[in-house]
Amino acid sequence: SMVMADVRTPFEFPAVVNEKAARAVAGLVVLVAAVALLTGWLWLSAVLAVGFALRVASGPRFDPFGQLATKVIAPRLGEPVLVPGPPKRFAQAIGLVLTLVATGFLVAGLPVVTTALLGILLVFATLESAFGFCAGCYAFGLLMRAGLVPEETCAACNDISLRQRQPAGV
Repeated sequence: SMVMADVRTPFEFPAVVNEKAARAVAGLVVLVAAVALLTGWLWLSAVLAVGFALRVASGPRFDPFGQLATKVIAPRLGEPVLVPGPPKRFAQAIGLVLTLVATGFLVAGLPVVTTALLGILLVFATLESAFGFCAGCYAFGLLMRAGLVPEETCAACNDISLRQRQPAGV
């Protein structure tokens, strides 16, 4: 039935996401990365890694940043701007790898590498949050065009209608 088609398993990334919520999550990542770098609390890279892991697994559903962004911040930013989910998931996966590696270097006693990686994360999260440029999404698009990511991975990516503003509830 049509109703069943809309039910997602708990661990499934949304096919379509609100760009405004994604940018809000990126802004929260910027805040935490900046706090880590300014205070020397580099262990926050592990906190960031957990958030990225939760978002990769199931989008905003179980992630505090995702919940804050989708339920509190994004609704105050006006109508949703819907974009394909798979490139955003890919970008979150890059954030996960970056923060896991950063945490690994911290544990290994090389905080200078952790600091550098958090600096890189800060730059890319700022690009998304402040300017709407998702570097991971851009990389995903290049991989699709190169044939390294199958077309069916993101049917929505080629659907230009998803790039238009859509009324709430669509």
